[in-house]
Order: sequence, then structure tokens, then C-alpha cells
Amino acid sequence: MLNSLPSPMLCEMLAFAGYDFVILDLEHLLRSEEDIMHCVRACEAAGISPWLRMAQVDEKLIGRALDAGIETIVLSRTESAVQVQRAIEAAFFPPLGKRGMTGGRITGFGRLPLPEYIDLANRQTPIIPMIESRAGVDALGDILQLDGVGMIMEGALDLALDLGLGPDPLNPRVWQTLQGMADACLGAGVAFCANPRTVEQNALWRARGVRSFLAGEDRGLLHNALKARLHSLQQQ
Repeated sequence: MLNSLPSPMLCEMLAFAGYDFVILDLEHLLRSEEDIMHCVRACEAAGISPWLRMAQVDEKLIGRALDAGIETIVLSRTESAVQVQRAIEAAFFPPLGKRGMTGGRITGFGRLPLPEYIDLANRQTPIIPMIESRAGVDALGDILQLDGVGMIMEGALDLALDLGLGPDPLNPRVWQTLQGMADACLGAGVAFCANPRTVEQNALWRARGVRSFLAGEDRGLLHNALKARLHSLQQQ
């Protein structure tokens, strides 16, 4: 679930509702690092994986986020393998990358020996590019060749805008492009994360073997639920 309402309690609610991961959004929201830290603690306590979506590759922020307990970095509007490689280098310790070392909370303040933590961190795949433009689609083949990419996530709405189709994520041309992205991921052995917008899309993705899904964003779901509740009371 994409978290667009900054709230540690909402992160806990998503965990207890059964979701596997929550993406704390830094692309479209102004939120402080202190707020993100509170949400990370809530996720850890409730048992849901905290991810962070970034608007651009910021090597220092990637390092701080991982040090704080963020498990995965989602890169919005990824358009080149160079972008992804920079993020990978920021997320991995030498010799795989350039991430700096700290003995803070991520190691239990020293309980986990540094060599063990470095080995553990360098066996993860914490970078997830979002493909949301024609340039991103064109670069996908090169991106999939990089070690450290854990998954590819689609962004059909922004893709539709970039293709000149307006805010129409259900456009047949967008759907065809998403199918091609999924095929490329399958061929490279990298997971593809779909964002089903209809019951039919969900069924088609599952029939294709897709098992990772973005369930939308909490803001829209909560707003719709509030409106539906009000409407149900007004009709009585």
C-alpha cells in the first residue's frame, strides 16, 4: 500500500489489516525525516515492511533511510540504468557499492557485529525502480541487467500522461505496454509488481503468474470509504 497520509498509526493499521509492505511517499508529500522515523518504528513493531519512495536518486538519503530501518527504496520515474546504478551503489557496502557504515539502530547498536551486518545487507536487493514513462520503458532491458534490482513496479497513470494519452491508466496502449514490461521482467527473472485498477486486470495479472501487487494508496481508499459511509447514512 502506498502511504500518502503520514501517520505511524495508519502504518500499524495496514500491518494488522494484513498488508506485506507500506511505501512511505517522499515523491508527492512534504514529510520530515522525523516523521519517517516514527513510521519505521511503527512498521517494525506491527510487522510490516517499511519501504520509501523517492522522487530522485539521493545517495546520502538512501544511506540514512537504510540505516534507519527502511528495507526497500522505490525510485519513482526511473528512466535510465545509470540512475539505478547510482542508487545501487548507495545501498550496498564495498566492494559492491559505496555505502558508508554506521553502528546505530540497524545493528542493534552494536549487538550485530559489523561484518555480519555488511554481509547481510549485501545479500539483499533493496532497489525497486518504478517505470512511468516511455524513456523508462525503453531503458528497462538495461535496468534488468543490474544486480541489486529486487523488483520492477509499474506506474500506469504517469505512463499514460507521458504517452500523451491523458490521465487514462486503463488505455489499451498503456495495458499493452505494461504487458511488455511484465514479459521483460519474466525473461530476466525479476519480479514484476502490478497495480490492478479493475477486477479484470487483477485476474489477468494473477493468471500470468504475477504475485506482487501495489494495492493503491491509502488516501484515496479512505476518502472513498468515508464518502460511501456518509452516502449510506443519507439514504436511510
